[in-house]
Amino acid sequence: MTEKCHVILNRTGDKMPLVGFGCWKVDTGDAEQVIYDAIKVGYRLIDGACDYGNEKEVGRGIARAIKDGLVKREELFVVTKLWNTYHNKRHVREAFDRQLRDLGLDYVDLYLIHFPVALKFVPLDAAYPPGWYQPGGASDLVYEASPMHECWQEMERLVDEKLARNIGVSNFNVQSILDLLTYCKYKPATLQVEIHPYLPQKRLVEWVTAQGIHITAYSSFGPGSYESLTDDGRTAQPLLQHDVVKAIAQAKNKDPGQILLRWAVQRNIAVIPKSMHVARMKTNIDVFSWELDEQDTQQLDKLDQGLRFNNPDSYGFNLPLFA
Repeated sequence: MTEKCHVILNRTGDKMPLVGFGCWKVDTGDAEQVIYDAIKVGYRLIDGACDYGNEKEVGRGIARAIKDGLVKREELFVVTKLWNTYHNKRHVREAFDRQLRDLGLDYVDLYLIHFPVALKFVPLDAAYPPGWYQPGGASDLVYEASPMHECWQEMERLVDEKLARNIGVSNFNVQSILDLLTYCKYKPATLQVEIHPYLPQKRLVEWVTAQGIHITAYSSFGPGSYESLTDDGRTAQPLLQHDVVKAIAQAKNKDPGQILLRWAVQRNIAVIPKSMHVARMKTNIDVFSWELDEQDTQQLDKLDQGLRFNNPDSYGFNLPLFA
């Protein structure tokens, strides 16, 4: 079978790949080579963020791939995200400029607001990336009065100045998006949220898609990335080892990771898996020449537990963001 491997974004008509490479938890010592390898394998979407702390190295991997003729800049779709401490209208551009400089790029293809959480500004020369807490050993979150409508206007300004081709949001719920849609000049092109069979977020996906906003799923493999971060990450049965997933994989002659990625892509949801190994990079991107049967998807859908792993409250931040 042949199948499109991208979605068309609102406003720009840009083609966003349905399978990209995620940069979360890619160590700075490995990032340049890992990104270079990913591009060489065939990945064209690179998903990063200020908070990941590796944008300089990611940028070097991109630059080397372009220099070596593996890809042209216009063939890549580079995504990054505005961190929580830079929501104030005075600081959005400052933060973006730092990210663009670290990446070594003239523009990004998609710039997202990482969380709908405005934390107190941390100067770039005081701590970068600053994380959730104020520098100096603070143990409580400190918020600031930075309204989302002012932050979004600065995001739109980046579009007008041709620095970000598309803008979007991450970890927003329906209420947050509904409010944003009442005042935005450019509506979000995408919403990036946690989606996997333990947390399919079916109604969120349906509603957001109906607004012309595309969905990107992170943490497609479930608890694996959270084993060292949360109790749920440690105690949940790994999806890659789940009997249902393994049985479908065996029947399809695929690996469990491919089954989980295909489950999302078949719903027209983009995915951004990460792997440090070239062989796994190749299998993760191989999800378009085959499909899951209806029975397969029904079995995977039954794994829904409403189990969210990337929850600030689970990290001890006293922020029930998804309550």
